Amino acid sequence: MRPMVTADRPVPVPAGLVLAPIRAARFAVSGADLAARSSPPYDVIDDAERTRLWDRDEHNVVRLILPGEDYDGAARTLRAWLDTGVLRRDERPTIYVCEEEQDGHVQRGLIGAVALADPDAAIILPHENTMAGAVADRLALTRATRANLEPIFLLYSGGGAASRLVAAVVGTPPQVETTTDDGVTHRLWAVDDPAELAAVTEDLLPRRAVIADGHHRYATYRQYQAERHAAGDGPGPWDFGLAFLVDATVSGPQVHAIHRSVAGLPLADALRLAAPSFAVRQLADGDVRPGQLLADLAEAGRNGHAFAVTDGTSAYLLTEPSAQLLARSLPAQRSEAFRGLDVTIAHLALIVETWGLADTVDVVAYHHDAPAAIAAAAAAGGTALLLNPTPTADVTAVAEAGERMPRKSTLFTPKPRTGLVIRPLDD
Repeated sequence: MRPMVTADRPVPVPAGLVLAPIRAARFAVSGADLAARSSPPYDVIDDAERTRLWDRDEHNVVRLILPGEDYDGAARTLRAWLDTGVLRRDERPTIYVCEEEQDGHVQRGLIGAVALADPDAAIILPHENTMAGAVADRLALTRATRANLEPIFLLYSGGGAASRLVAAVVGTPPQVETTTDDGVTHRLWAVDDPAELAAVTEDLLPRRAVIADGHHRYATYRQYQAERHAAGDGPGPWDFGLAFLVDATVSGPQVHAIHRSVAGLPLADALRLAAPSFAVRQLADGDVRPGQLLADLAEAGRNGHAFAVTDGTSAYLLTEPSAQLLARSLPAQRSEAFRGLDVTIAHLALIVETWGLADTVDVVAYHHDAPAAIAAAAAAGGTALLLNPTPTADVTAVAEAGERMPRKSTLFTPKPRTGLVIRPLDD
């Protein structure tokens, strides 16, 4: 890594995409016991789920990742688990092959420490913006615990030696296997052979990755890195961050849409306002079935931009946004990749321009599945807006253009499970 001169202290800049082996800390259990100690990522856990996980096992990792404001308490818990053997450290630096299997879909990748880089270096590319409050929370936790408690999720286009290693390793018995409550089976294999690690390094170096999930954690990594260098600590483990790196061209994630609901917009008003600029076709009246609605939406999306709107009683398809609408609502200075996204048109052309609404979280709510969006709209007398998934290639194109997608654009699953691998930042 070569130094980048800043106003304070030099911060290293990697020569390319680097995934370094780590001396991980892992729970000394497997199977159902490990499932009881692991959790989903912190940002998808609501209060009820946090309480359930907290009560499920006295060593559940939620006690580390969601301690409220008791960051020092999380640090004491982590230290106690390490001191008493609840968590055990790897003897040698290791990269883990991780496999996640759910409903016949298999995702595979590598867990290690990725070298941190400014987005301008075009090595690790974000596709969403971050919020200061979330970064401040994760940064306070990192300062206290001095650990990467859960990985970020990166996608890259590979097909080289790293992917061949993954394919070979998963043909052997895993060292860790557990099936969690969400039906995902997680398997881990340790790779610490120097020749194999060198082959991975050589293969990855000229590549670049896109952040699929964990933008706030990555921003936290970089801010903590800057703080340590500003303090004069020099190069160290803070120049890397825990990451799950997946070759999207070989065994990548499933991509899902994140749907919207607008409580203050009755469906009749939504249709009346959309009619001058969209083709409107009724799909259901009195029997709105989410599965069929999504199937109709997917079929319509093959031919261009398409959206479904419903109040839970009736459902309509909006297609063929007019050229005039797109010209006045989409910023001309943005890339074609950004302007061509369904989610861009949903926000800028439909929600803001056509419906005349503020694009804020108190106006537009977000839902990870269609039934939840429809139920929210029905309960409020509003409108659910259903979208097709954004293809991974389109996410990558926006990121490579140096731009950010609208918030809550895409959901990649399965997400890496928290608690399988933890990375203390002490060596």
